[in-house]
Amino acid sequence: MAKTPKPPYYAVIFTSIRTADDEGYNDMSERMIALAQKQEGFLGVESAREKVGITVSYWRDLAAISKWKAHAEHQLAQKKAIQIGMPAIRLGLP
Repeated sequence: MAKTPKPPYYAVIFTSIRTADDEGYNDMSERMIALAQKQEGFLGVESAREKVGITVSYWRDLAAISKWKAHAEHQLAQKKAIQIGMPAIRLGLP
């Protein structure tokens, strides 16, 4: 479980439906978590991956989320997920 400070803070929720052939998804997911942890305003992350994957990242404020959303490597990862046809990707950003 993520050790977050006392509220207020924000959560970003990412869900996906996993497939047998993930085409590097696990590596990409681990890279995105490692990269997010280096971003200013990042507070923590929780993730569960079975048939349905869900990752919740916690952020200090909306400005930190906006920077993460605009991060070039994060945008490339999102495009790759779409290109490999990962079904039911949803990204909940404020």
